Amino acid sequence: MGIVHNIENLTAVLSTAVTVPLVLDYTGCTSNLTLNAEYKGCVTDMHPPSRQDYISISLAGQGTYNNGKQWRRQSCWRKWKQLSRLQRSLILLFLFMCGIASYPAVTEHLRGLTDGERSTESNSVLRPIFPQVLPEPVKPLPEQSSQKELSNKRGPPILQNRLQKKGNGTVTVEEKKEKGEEEGVISWRGALVDTDKDTVEAKDGESKDHLLANHKSGSSNQSEASLLEAVKDAFRHAWQGYKDFAWGHDELRPLSKSYSEWFGLGLTLIDALDTMWILGLKEEFEEARTWVATELTFNKNVDVNLFESTIRILGGLLSTYHLTGDTMFLDKAKDIGSRLMPAFNTPSKIPYSDVNIGKGTAHPPRWTSDSTVAEVTSIQLEFRELSRLTQDPQYQDAVAEVMKQVHKLDGKLDGLVPMFINTNNGQFTHQGIFTLGARADSYYEYLLKQWIQGGKKEDQLLEDYVQAIEGVKKNLLQKSSPNGLTFVGELSHGQFSPKMDHLVCFLPGTLALGAHHGLPADHMDLAKQLMETCYQMYIQMETGLSPEIVHFNMHEGSIRDIDVKLADRHNLLRPETVESLFYLYRFTKDHKYQDWGWNILQNFNKYTKVSSGGYTSINNVRDPDYTSPRDKMESFFLGETLKYLYLLFSDDPSSISLDEYVFNTEAHPLPIWPSTA
Repeated sequence: MGIVHNIENLTAVLSTAVTVPLVLDYTGCTSNLTLNAEYKGCVTDMHPPSRQDYISISLAGQGTYNNGKQWRRQSCWRKWKQLSRLQRSLILLFLFMCGIASYPAVTEHLRGLTDGERSTESNSVLRPIFPQVLPEPVKPLPEQSSQKELSNKRGPPILQNRLQKKGNGTVTVEEKKEKGEEEGVISWRGALVDTDKDTVEAKDGESKDHLLANHKSGSSNQSEASLLEAVKDAFRHAWQGYKDFAWGHDELRPLSKSYSEWFGLGLTLIDALDTMWILGLKEEFEEARTWVATELTFNKNVDVNLFESTIRILGGLLSTYHLTGDTMFLDKAKDIGSRLMPAFNTPSKIPYSDVNIGKGTAHPPRWTSDSTVAEVTSIQLEFRELSRLTQDPQYQDAVAEVMKQVHKLDGKLDGLVPMFINTNNGQFTHQGIFTLGARADSYYEYLLKQWIQGGKKEDQLLEDYVQAIEGVKKNLLQKSSPNGLTFVGELSHGQFSPKMDHLVCFLPGTLALGAHHGLPADHMDLAKQLMETCYQMYIQMETGLSPEIVHFNMHEGSIRDIDVKLADRHNLLRPETVESLFYLYRFTKDHKYQDWGWNILQNFNKYTKVSSGGYTSINNVRDPDYTSPRDKMESFFLGETLKYLYLLFSDDPSSISLDEYVFNTEAHPLPIWPSTA
């Protein structure tokens, strides 16, 4: 079209016939255009070409020259139609290939400034992202609820956030819109995802000091009461969705306004019991208690996962019993605990992964006889406590035998354990692969927490934990480029991988907890470094939410520290980072950790909140305009994420004191045993 437009401009000044060679390098063809032009208008007459790849065009006219847009469009179209089919096809193919070749550069330009531009704008205010409407809207957008208006009245802090708007333009903002102004909403198949206007994001290549400076306002402008109320509002909103569309079922599907079943035991409700108690939501708690007392039964012909049902159901019931003193919860805990015991009836005493709680039978997964190391070594806190409360040693004996066997097994690397263990022979399998992510993570967490729970008397547990942390430092700890973020990678048969799961972000909190209980001070130093890394996993994403897995760059000259593969860009509303923020704030009183938690909560509200109730996991944290909601609210969002955010914002150290309680891996607090126990 540009070529034809240039030819037309020539017609306005040429009065004699002229032959213009048009060379199309990408086709290998040369077209000869003969133009007869006068100053008075033009009439196009096409002569048959003497060769197939030549076009002869005579232009003559009688009226005045007309260079109007409509005339130009018509003329361009006629000239385009005059080209042969082969020529048109080759031109389109060339333009398509040029578009493909230039796409990465254009995308990079739209997604962020170059390093040079960023360095000149380090003091500028940040630019917001305006989400677009997702596919398949089915109804007009409703007005915001009164609950949302209440949130606006509280006035979130004026965050100086550096944000990116997709497209050619950017918008600079210095403060949030006036309260009462309607927020952005994403429509998805009839459900609505609320979006706020403040989102935290870091640009590639920014220094760590600059990143932190951008967020140092955060929660500091908020009172403790308003921060706590913001978490309560989030919980109420999530709970309302569960109550309306998934009551008594395992998990809410907020977009489709339905539910999904895993075990059919009301997982979300049980997981959220102690959260409601801690948050002081008495009405909601009483509703849930009534359901547990009258509707919850474990006499069901259903297979449950030993690990998940232990940490969520048994742990949740035990915790709620301790917080409330209500023996109904203890009775339910005894019931489910006894029904899980058949899992330990294996040749090796390493438990099977699945139990039928109605039939009293257990089995491994259909595809293997292995269990994961994390699952069989992260049920000890709950079963030990059940023995202490019931004075029945069978529960504690069963889980203690597992720890005893794992302690003496070969196949470890400096205290690090493989991911799988065989239930028949009790030996590690798939040896040579070491990670602090999925399938191994909570083994290390429960080494320390069992030692704390038991009054710091079980030296074997402490020794295994300290050795493992030294193994992490020696084998898995590295720094990224260009900003030198400390991260924990993985090792596969001696080959290091800079892959880090979001699950690993439990480690800063665990390290800080150990230091609080007397372990070496350098554990706290490492905790602070890893805490910053975990926060960077959030703010270096366009949505300000962390992906499930990241890969760190280690090569000199890297532009950005963190890369995310396409399959790893989902966010499941996980708690590990805010969990560690809670521990770091509780022990250091450094308010930046509250600021970071506030930013994360704001981004959950912006990109995952569904207007009809609930929050949803999302598929793509790298695209704020199309996050691709997954239509699932995990039970741990209520059981862990919001609970840890609430405790993070609380300045009352007696609120679940870490000298009196130890949290299980699902954030259910269990008491530290008295020294006389």
